[in-house]
Amino acid sequence: MTIPDVTLNNGVRMPQLGFGVFQVPDDATGEAVGHALRAGYRSIDTAAIYGNERGVGNAIAESGIARDELFVTTKLWNADQGHDSTLAAFDASLDKLGLDHVDLYLIHWPTPARDLYLDTWRALEEILAQGRARAIGVSNFQVPHLRRLMDHTGITPAVNQIELHPALQQAELRAFHAEHGIVTEAWSPLAQGAVLKDEPVLTLAERYGVTPAQIVIRWHLQTGNVVIPKSVTPDRIRQNLDVFGFRLTDEDLNALAALDRGLRTGPDPDTLN
Repeated sequence: MTIPDVTLNNGVRMPQLGFGVFQVPDDATGEAVGHALRAGYRSIDTAAIYGNERGVGNAIAESGIARDELFVTTKLWNADQGHDSTLAAFDASLDKLGLDHVDLYLIHWPTPARDLYLDTWRALEEILAQGRARAIGVSNFQVPHLRRLMDHTGITPAVNQIELHPALQQAELRAFHAEHGIVTEAWSPLAQGAVLKDEPVLTLAERYGVTPAQIVIRWHLQTGNVVIPKSVTPDRIRQNLDVFGFRLTDEDLNALAALDRGLRTGPDPDTLN
């Protein structure tokens, strides 16, 4: 099985389908990531606030997979924003992961009321220049946050990881990304299961003989999103990767596009501080 790549705006290649570990306890993370790596995933997405970077690192070390075959993402937590504190937090993340670099480092939330993300971004630019991250980006940034970041700093984010699923399609934000060469990455890609019972999803799953989750993951891939579904169940981990044996038609995609209803499963980036 070959997972397609996307090329980031600095030339780094990133698998379009990866494995997320949000809400997975650290003591269960090693096993879940181990299952994912054995199934064929090569991109793992974690964050400092998840408290499971050590579990991710242990699974990578035990896998025997060469480091250059893996794509590891982690994120800076809100409390650590600011130039110097970002550098210290990044060091702590690397230590827990047991790695000398990550492939992608993200600012987890803009926290606009705290107004620290410009200083934070300058620290990420230094980390990039040192080769300790191969690419840098953001998460949960809205268009005004992105515009301000790009107007006042030197490097455009490679990725913006946002809540994105058929019930929250973020068309304006995705169009801005496309215009500026920012890759769109989807978290909560299944809306925590909320879209899996929607009639078009169920109909298509039956038609193609796959699970509702596989339909939604396939929608993400054909829409051009990077997607990082999460599961701790070995069968589902494998199923979520097994999405390359069928292709949705334009009619199918239109049916799923009609599910957009502005449904957020997580916080509003404009008010989380």
